[in-house]
Amino acid sequence: MGVQTNVLDSILAFQDELVAWRHDLHAWPEIGFEETRTAALVADKLESWGYEVHRGVGRTGVVGVLRGRARDAGGAGGNLRRVGLRADMDALPMEEATGLPFASRNPGRFHGCGHDGHTAMLLGAARYLAETRNFDGVVNLIFQPAEEGLGGARAMLADGLFTRFPCDEIYALHNAPVGPSGHVGVCRGAAMAGADFFDIEITGKGSHGAMPNAGVDPVMVATALAQAMQTIVSRNIDPHQPAVVSVTRIHAGSAYNVIPEKATLAGTVRAFDDRVLRKIRARIETLAQGIAAAYGAAARVEIRNIFSVLNNHDDQCDVVAEAATELLGADRVHLDETPKMGSEDFADMLQQAPGAYVWLTGEASAPLHNPGFVFDDKILPVGAALLARIAEKRATAA
Repeated sequence: MGVQTNVLDSILAFQDELVAWRHDLHAWPEIGFEETRTAALVADKLESWGYEVHRGVGRTGVVGVLRGRARDAGGAGGNLRRVGLRADMDALPMEEATGLPFASRNPGRFHGCGHDGHTAMLLGAARYLAETRNFDGVVNLIFQPAEEGLGGARAMLADGLFTRFPCDEIYALHNAPVGPSGHVGVCRGAAMAGADFFDIEITGKGSHGAMPNAGVDPVMVATALAQAMQTIVSRNIDPHQPAVVSVTRIHAGSAYNVIPEKATLAGTVRAFDDRVLRKIRARIETLAQGIAAAYGAAARVEIRNIFSVLNNHDDQCDVVAEAATELLGADRVHLDETPKMGSEDFADMLQQAPGAYVWLTGEASAPLHNPGFVFDDKILPVGAALLARIAEKRATAA
């Protein structure tokens, strides 16, 4: 059949190696900005396949550059397209409970989001592209650190990612353990929410638990504030604007009979519009200061923007759909994917270059970020072939 079928067939020929790479990465997970072993493995493989390799981009990131058949790729005139393909490498700071024979050997570290699979997919695409060079332009493979809320994309951008490795367009994918295996989902426009993380410290006055009148109880302030914050979305945000405010931690005290001096709250805010995020930030501050003052306490609020809203670009969504249809058939490509309240720092790269972020379904398992999540190895060659085919289609004459 055509070249598009040969992409998947060619990668299926070394599927066992893809699985072995993924299992090795899974057994030795590393969290954000600590991915030294992972980055070394990636860089060594890219160098062995003839890539121009750059280590330490954004601290622990790796970029591999492969030039296509045209001798003047990326040269004078800028007439050849430069395509970026990105995968995240970091694990989560959590324990694994899968019981797999290749389960994490690093205590408190687990590839519970499938970034080991994403890295293996991009390595599979890298090997295929190096062996075939069925393109004319430049392919930049971006292996990003610290996606899980630590700002890895922003670190790479601050390190001159797109100045050093210009991309006319950029693509990435994420596994979705919801079944059936091997379907591609695309969402145009705002596809994933922007996110803030917040920390709030309430300072009261400590006292004996038997004499609460002698103190100012920060626990009461914290619980009142946590409840009041749940009114922000329902009473302050336009009902047509999706948003979430979640208090995920409340810490206070260390004894049964002591009213503590301080209590802390932490959590996250999600929305698809920056104006909504700004309004929620202002309401959290107002509620915290007002409720604390009403109880005779004080509040300190810190709100940090962690993820931008991820906006997919229409033309690049069409590219993904076209490539996925060639490889998998139209019945396995879904162009009406609903936006996700989850967040992804690939959003920051999409603010610098047009591109698309898509989902690739695996067999249903425990959810992402769950101790029992199991990645579906059958989608490794599918993801690798999709990324490789996009590069072949787009790294051509601009």
